[in-house]
Order: sequence, then C-alpha cells, then structure tokens
Amino acid sequence: MLDRPCPECGFDASTCRVEAVPGLVRENAIAWQRLVGEGRIRSGRTDPSQWSSLEYTCHMRDVLRRIDTRIDLMLTQDDPLYASWDQDASAVDDRYDEQDPKVVITELTAAADALAARLDRIPESDWQRPGRRSDGASFTVATISCYMLHESVHHLRDVAKLTS
Repeated sequence: MLDRPCPECGFDASTCRVEAVPGLVRENAIAWQRLVGEGRIRSGRTDPSQWSSLEYTCHMRDVLRRIDTRIDLMLTQDDPLYASWDQDASAVDDRYDEQDPKVVITELTAAADALAARLDRIPESDWQRPGRRSDGASFTVATISCYMLHESVHHLRDVAKLTS
C-alpha cells in the first residue's frame, strides 16, 4: 500500500507528504470524535467476519500507539526489528468490543496528539531512518508515517460505511 492507491479507500501513500502527516493525524482523530459524538461507535458485530465500529476504534487507538513506539525505536536505535502484532488476537484479548467508546476516543485522541507531536519534532535528516517488522517488511520513519495515515483513513471509511 505504499507505492499505489488503495483500491478500497483511494488513499495514495506514494503521494503522502510527511510534513502534512501530523496535521492529518489530528484531523483524522477529530473525525473519529465526531463518530463517537454521533453515537455511531458501538459494540456488536453486524457481520461475524467484520469488526464492530467500536473494535475498529480500539484498533486505531492501538495502531497510533504502536506506530509512535516504533518511530521512537527508529529514532533511537539503528534499524530496529519490531515484535509481531496479531491485531485480531488483540481485539479478543483486550476485549475491544466491551470497552467504553468515550474512554476509547479519549485514548485515541491522546495517542493521535502524542504521535503528531513526535512527528512535528522530527528533523528532516531523520525521516529516512529505517526499521523492520518481524515479517520482513521494511519502513523508514517517513513510510511508516504514511502507512499509519492510510490505516487511519481506511478504517475511518470502514466505520463510516458500517454505521451509515
């Protein structure tokens, strides 16, 4: 998803400007807040194969936290290797569907603000620092930032469709 538009949501990470990412992360968090305010974030799957809107929101909170941690590693270590993350297991183990949407959105907003603040402080010389997932996927600070932004945009679209 880093070199072409997403066929589902249309986000094109290849055109992502890293200097715009902090502001876009903050804007995306506001869109999630609106969904919670409208009562559209709730538990209960309408399709057993698809997360509920609350599970998606919890997932995005955790994506923001995880990317912030990974970027910190990339900025402080040489080519770190990150631990695997089983997102579906997290949804079950952390009982995403039983969490309070108001608490989750507060946590998602705080995670977005923390990540955006970190991104705002990154000097141009550090955007190309590398890191790797355990599955072999390699990123730079710039590409993982755009990858995360795609996740945020894509899942916001998923939830908007799910709750419309």
